[in-house]
Amino acid sequence: MSTWELIAVLVAGVGAGAINALVGSGTLITFPTLVSFGVPPVTATISNAIGLVAGGVSGTWGYRRELQGQWPRLRWQMPGSFLGALLGCFLLLHLPETVFEKVVPVLLVGALILVVAGPRIQRWSLSRSGILGHTGAVTEAFPLSPTRIAAMTTATFLVGIYGGYFTAAQGILLIGALGVIAPDDLQRLNAAKNLLSLIVNVVAAVTYTIVAFDRIDWTAAGLIAVGSLVGGVLGARYGRRLPPTALRILIVVVGLIGLWRLLA
Repeated sequence: MSTWELIAVLVAGVGAGAINALVGSGTLITFPTLVSFGVPPVTATISNAIGLVAGGVSGTWGYRRELQGQWPRLRWQMPGSFLGALLGCFLLLHLPETVFEKVVPVLLVGALILVVAGPRIQRWSLSRSGILGHTGAVTEAFPLSPTRIAAMTTATFLVGIYGGYFTAAQGILLIGALGVIAPDDLQRLNAAKNLLSLIVNVVAAVTYTIVAFDRIDWTAAGLIAVGSLVGGVLGARYGRRLPPTALRILIVVVGLIGLWRLLA
């Protein structure tokens, strides 16, 4: 790559790190950038997953306050993300790319619908559980029944598979699904999304380094790592100040742009 192309990859890494901290679709910036500069698709996917680990660390750290009190959920979700990522990595190395590419747009549309309809679905679920007062305020913590835990863990596992295979928009899928299964404040859901996505990216990065070392573009991975580290800090710092409605709108806008790029 030329000097200008290297700079473009670095800038794309900054944008991806910031968007991943806020939404979770940063790959939709870095992946097309690498491919447009002549990096083979599988190499781009692998190198991108490795580079975005740094941004995942900074984004998760920036949202550490919102992670407090979420251990009862995360202790089930984290193994789901880990195991799903392993299976996703296996599929990437053994299946044609076209297999999941046909499913990605459908999943993304479904996730965006869940993000938009999330508030109404959450209020309906809360009211049926009897923990939503007459004033509309939540009167107690949302209960995690065995059925809800199973659904939440299954959804996290499935998104982990997708994330280990392609990574793009896994954050939107997580927020969309978990926002319905286990209603919570959107910023808290975003914090959990950052941690779970980081687990997927770490698993993918370690797996690819071990079994596909010769297919990694280390220059691209390094540039994305530096850029996403900075972007993750910026995204977490300013994203935590966004009100739920603004964050939801941002998620939908980025998701629609990502959908357009995937279908283009």
